[in-house]
Amino acid sequence: MIVALPLKPQFSLGPLILLVTVILLFLMGSSTTELLAYDRYALESLETWRLLSGNLVHTNGYHVMLNGAGLFFLWALHGEHYKPVLFIKLFLWCGLGTSLGIYFLSPSLIWYVGLSGALHGLFVWGACMDIRNKVYSGALLLLGIVAKVGWEQWQGSSEDVAELIGASVAIDAHLYGAVSGLTLFLLMWLMSALYSLIKPKQAA
Repeated sequence: MIVALPLKPQFSLGPLILLVTVILLFLMGSSTTELLAYDRYALESLETWRLLSGNLVHTNGYHVMLNGAGLFFLWALHGEHYKPVLFIKLFLWCGLGTSLGIYFLSPSLIWYVGLSGALHGLFVWGACMDIRNKVYSGALLLLGIVAKVGWEQWQGSSEDVAELIGASVAIDAHLYGAVSGLTLFLLMWLMSALYSLIKPKQAA
């Protein structure tokens, strides 16, 4: 069975822009990472850009490669949903939701970097879009991500991955990212439903 990848520019440009941005920021070195990382104490000093930028920087090359592989996997699964501007907006909202979740609900998590929280949100959004478009494998994907996040909350993070990336795996970020993706899908679905009800009345 041959899987057709979503190679058209309108499907691949958004993820490609994100990947290039991540790689460039990593190549700029540790001083850039320190400036952009999610840092609770810096946020309390009103360095609010960190709520978004912390999702773009990484601890080391292994961390970049792991999240790059995750981004490729999402694109291969759901690239047909990823119009460039929409994809960037989704990433930013999922990243912001992840950071706000950490700030308000996980006060013991002082420092965080990486795409993983936002990627969990994009995964959930894509799975829900599959379901909406009657691609029923989306239900299996959604159950899979729910099981993964639940397992992490119950059993904790992987020590092997933590050793590889040189930092603890922020499992709460995965949870908040997934909830952000679901929230975005529900809001977009509700707005679409309301628009479809209002539009015929306007036409009449």
